[in-house]
Amino acid sequence: MNLPVILIVAGAFLAFAILVILLGGPSASKAKTRRLAMVKDRHAASTEAVVAAQMRKTIQSGGRKSDSSLVALMPRRDELELRIRRTGKNWTLTQYMFASMMLFVVATGGMLIVRAPFLMAGLIGLFIGLGLPYLVVSVLIKRRVTQFNARFPDAIDLLVRGLKSGLPVTETFQIVSQELPGPVGEEFKGIIERIRIGNTMEAALQESANMLGTPEFQFFCITIQIQRETGGNLAETLANLSDVLRKRAQMKLKIRAMSSEAKASAYIVGSLPFFVFGVVWSVNPSYLAGFFHEERLIIAGLGGLVWMSIGAGIMAKMVNFEI
Repeated sequence: MNLPVILIVAGAFLAFAILVILLGGPSASKAKTRRLAMVKDRHAASTEAVVAAQMRKTIQSGGRKSDSSLVALMPRRDELELRIRRTGKNWTLTQYMFASMMLFVVATGGMLIVRAPFLMAGLIGLFIGLGLPYLVVSVLIKRRVTQFNARFPDAIDLLVRGLKSGLPVTETFQIVSQELPGPVGEEFKGIIERIRIGNTMEAALQESANMLGTPEFQFFCITIQIQRETGGNLAETLANLSDVLRKRAQMKLKIRAMSSEAKASAYIVGSLPFFVFGVVWSVNPSYLAGFFHEERLIIAGLGGLVWMSIGAGIMAKMVNFEI
């Protein structure tokens, strides 16, 4: 084992140790939530102004202390931070950055251990280090948004029943945050907390809408805002919105069923080159060995992978319908 491989392996273990320390340490978000809970438990409803002041001070003092100065140099930092928040996890940009670094070091070191060319090992490590965390975050965002959209009509129905019984809007929000688990309850709980620290209802709803990024919740925010400006029966309007959202979900399921054949064809066409490559490799390894040793063939293979990825992305867009 030569010196570069030893350095890569040592760096991998060091990055892994740093990541374990970061992930195992106290989270700023968890500490903030715990402090807010202690404040609310110590004070009664009659001292709501004092509670709101302490909550505002706690949230403002939290800030972004969990992120290091190196993270401040990252491009498009706000967009990446918003994506991490959309997962619903108590992760920070520092943890995300060190996870990417660890994956890059481990992947590059693994390729060098099996005697892959340095250029190929670096490109594969870069692809894994940047792509895998992004993919994981995207999957978690999609899962959370799907769970939210599935239960959101039930939350609106609960709001309608509360409004018809004479409860104010903020009180019905509190009921939803307590009765519905998962992302719906978490978002409405965040709305209530933002209203208690002095934000307007429109601002609190819009902040949740920006974090979720779903048209369904944006419709809800627009409905609340229009009703507060023009008046009218909010319960009836929300009942109609709930019916529209359910029909929208049904239409999405119908479109998914109708496009399933096209998606299956796209998956087959996209995976066929890799399948053929694997079959030829198993039958005659020496025929394709140059793609792992000769630099010209490595560059040609990487270029082919890039073009195939572009084609796969185009096919995915063609079979992905939105309403």
